[in-house]
Amino acid sequence: MNVLSEQILSELRVLLSEVSDGGSVGPSVYDTARALRFHGNVTGRQDAYAWLIAQQQADGGWGSADFPLFRHASTWAALLALQRADPLPGAADAVQAATRFLQRQPDPYAHAVPEDAPIGAELILPQLCGEAASLLGTVAFPRHPALLPLRQACLDKLAAAAMLPSGHPLLHSWEAWGTSPTTACPDDDGSIGISPAATAAWLAHAMTRGSTPQAGRADAYLRMASRATRSGVEGVVPNVWPINVFEPCWSLYTLHLAGLFAHPGLAEPVRVIVAQLDARLSVRGLGPALHFAADADDTAIALCVLHIAGRDAAVDALRHFETGELFVTFPGERNASLSTNIHALHALRLLGKPAAGTSAYVEASRNPHGLWDNEKWHVSWLYPTAHAVAALAQGKPEWRDERALAALLRAQRGDGGWGAGRASTFEETAYALFALRVMDEREKTPGRRRIAQVVARALEWMLARHAAHALPKTPLWIGKELYCPTRVVRVAELAGLWLALRWGGPS
Repeated sequence: MNVLSEQILSELRVLLSEVSDGGSVGPSVYDTARALRFHGNVTGRQDAYAWLIAQQQADGGWGSADFPLFRHASTWAALLALQRADPLPGAADAVQAATRFLQRQPDPYAHAVPEDAPIGAELILPQLCGEAASLLGTVAFPRHPALLPLRQACLDKLAAAAMLPSGHPLLHSWEAWGTSPTTACPDDDGSIGISPAATAAWLAHAMTRGSTPQAGRADAYLRMASRATRSGVEGVVPNVWPINVFEPCWSLYTLHLAGLFAHPGLAEPVRVIVAQLDARLSVRGLGPALHFAADADDTAIALCVLHIAGRDAAVDALRHFETGELFVTFPGERNASLSTNIHALHALRLLGKPAAGTSAYVEASRNPHGLWDNEKWHVSWLYPTAHAVAALAQGKPEWRDERALAALLRAQRGDGGWGAGRASTFEETAYALFALRVMDEREKTPGRRRIAQVVARALEWMLARHAAHALPKTPLWIGKELYCPTRVVRVAELAGLWLALRWGGPS
């Protein structure tokens, strides 16, 4: 076991030393399909089209059947991309299967908008629906009527602005509303809103006016984003890139949840990342990428990491997002984010600031089983539950939560893992262990023995599935569709395995 622990630490050192490359994000069906459609020329992109076809599920849709709310954008986008690639092998059959899938699907936006709707759904889905209607005639697709007033409100807001500032959150969905390249400008990385789909759309519009240096930068950005997927297929792009703030922040926060933050074997890469975050954090806060708008979530996690590292982190950067006793992820957010408020609570408690209102909100956001599942940035209840337990227990030595502990233990599957879908996943099992670590410290002997037995079963499951330097592939994070921030998830997997290996022993 000691040999494996050292191997885990070695892989973590490599992962942490690589975070300066802009980030590692798994391939996206939606963004790849949109980029292919905006590219226009099938020639030279056959491998990307073949990749797209290969991702189609047996029922004709794209995306996991476990989480149907997140399948519409990717399926609409893939259908529209493949509709013009008819000569390619399998394209016509894929379009027919996708059409049947969409016709059969219940419309989740028929009467209301779900709290955990994908990013930009109000702009993206009506636009894709209209595009499909013009191409495919009278096919009875879902029409998403509840999204239409929200889309119109966004368009009215956008009409009042000649050009949005670089990094504005609405630029992330530019492909769904932008019609002129003059309404946006590539940021210093060459992206429109750190979105490959938005950048591909902007580039297509810009090229109708002739090649420019800005168009060249956007094209270079798309090539770099494609490499970040590690798919090896030109034209296959991620859902979001770069994530050069989100990735290092969440990686170090995860180490803290596992008790690994101060491990001497990780000291040097942690020191480098902390120094970068310290230099980057301003009074405005931080966003997921250096050239994207600041938000409360990334700012809160950065404050947590800096405080844990012993840096003098000022809470002022978080106050910009305070509304009453809660926090909005960004100004104009449609609905409150549970995990953003969890992270704000954790930051406030670490910094010794009052947080009664935020704490009450987090406590009140449980489901009837005592767990947290109303989350808009991650599809699994295990993610907000692990983070909520850590935040609520911060600075409270006597804190106990019997209800959450009982529910978490009950949720362990027969195979020893945890998962919100039909199968256990390594990532979610790690989150379960992070939560159990906090609660184990507050249990009496009989309870600790029971937790140790549960952890032993989880370790057996993890050992049977662990492979050195494996790339996570299960998308559980909510963007325009579900996606996988590969390096962030791999850090969580390794930290969870290390924790299970060393359970009850010295760090």
